[in-house]
Amino acid sequence: MLSINPENQSERDNYKLLTGGIIPRPIAFVTTESETGVLNAAPFSYFNIVSADPPMISVSVQRKAGEQKDTARNAEFKKEFVVHVVDESNVEKVNQTSANLPADESEVELAGLTPVESEVVSVPGLEESRFRMECVLEQNVQLGGHDGKPAADLLIGRIVRFHIDEAIYEKGRIHADKLMAVSRLAGSNYAKLGEVFSLERPK
Repeated sequence: MLSINPENQSERDNYKLLTGGIIPRPIAFVTTESETGVLNAAPFSYFNIVSADPPMISVSVQRKAGEQKDTARNAEFKKEFVVHVVDESNVEKVNQTSANLPADESEVELAGLTPVESEVVSVPGLEESRFRMECVLEQNVQLGGHDGKPAADLLIGRIVRFHIDEAIYEKGRIHADKLMAVSRLAGSNYAKLGEVFSLERPK
C-alpha cells in the first residue's frame, strides 16, 4: 500500500486524492445575495450534516489565492443562505452555475433557474429543487492557508426552514429513490444513487 505525505505534494495533487477517494460526495447548491442584491448560486461538494439538534449543516467554500468566493462573502454579509440538494432533474443547470462570473452577474439568470421567495430568510431559494433548506449563518470557521490568508471558509448554517416536494415525502421521511439526488466524484464525473442495501446495526 502506498504511503504519501501530503506536505510533500502540491495542493492539486492532494485535491486529486481527496476528490477521487472520498466518494460519493453530496452536492450543496447554495444561493446567497450580495450587498447590491445580486442573487448568487454555486455548487459545493464539501458538504454534510453537522447536527440534528438544532439542525445544522456545513458547506466548505475553498478560497482562490486567499480571496473569498462570492458565496462565503455574501453569507458573511447577510448571515443567511439557502442550500438545495442537487438531483437528476437539475444537475445540468447547476453545472452551468460553476462558470466564473463577475460578482455583479447572477448565475441564476445564466442557468435560467427560477427564484422563489423564502419564508424566514431574505435570500430566495430556487423552484427547481425538490429539497431545500433556509439557513442562518451559525459560524464561519476560516481554515488553513499560508501567509496569514485562510484557504477555506467553513460555513455552518442552522436550518430555520425545510422545503420538501410532497412527491418525495411520506410520514416524516424522504424517499431516496424519488429525490434522485446525484453526488460528486472526481474530475467531471457524477454518480446517481445506484443499488441500495441494508445492514442492521448491532444493539
